[in-house]
Amino acid sequence: MNISDYEAYISAETMMGPNSVRILAELLEKYPLQPEPDDMVLDLGCGTGLTSFVTAKETGAKVFADDLWISAQENEKRFARWGAAGQITPVCEDANHLHFEKKQFCALISIDSYHYFAGSMGFFQEKILPFLKDDAVALIEVPGLKDEYEGRAEELLSGWLGEESTLFKSPKRWKELIGNSSRIESVTAWEMDCFREAWEDWLATDKEFALNDGKHFDAVIKPYTCFVGIYIRLKGSC
Repeated sequence: MNISDYEAYISAETMMGPNSVRILAELLEKYPLQPEPDDMVLDLGCGTGLTSFVTAKETGAKVFADDLWISAQENEKRFARWGAAGQITPVCEDANHLHFEKKQFCALISIDSYHYFAGSMGFFQEKILPFLKDDAVALIEVPGLKDEYEGRAEELLSGWLGEESTLFKSPKRWKELIGNSSRIESVTAWEMDCFREAWEDWLATDKEFALNDGKHFDAVIKPYTCFVGIYIRLKGSC
């Protein structure tokens, strides 16, 4: 995947945090998706749909772009403007109350959003797993704490994030939260490599949230936090 192919789409308008295209590119490089022509991918917490668009272009899959904060109508207009309306279906549903068909998706993508709704034990098994096919995969990124600071989120991050500091967890803890299931073959969680570049892209914008993040980057964000990558592979059918 060549990130430069998407420079025209990466902007202050479409970014809602550190550059999601860089994050997605690292995940797809490490764990490439190879869907069949009619396979469907769920992009959960897609924001302005940037990751949905890139996923559609890079894999050829049909993508369902779900976000609770950005309306389906707004994303639909954006996908049409980008020439991808026929390949991406915008959805606006709470991740706790999804209404898809059972075993509908060959893959789940979730970039920089999963921590808002999935930080409890059993969430993946109850809320996500039913919609994934046998042999499906999940590629997830969340902002988190470096392993050595696990359990100190409020102490270290509250000045930057306030109550949301508790959403930040280490790779080790996220692996525990994904948990086990008779359908899960493996779970891998690690500290991703694209941290600095993705953050630099975000801090270069003039958005209010980026300016506030910039005030905390050197003292808090860089020393204590990371991007946590999570890869989940399901077992094939018997």
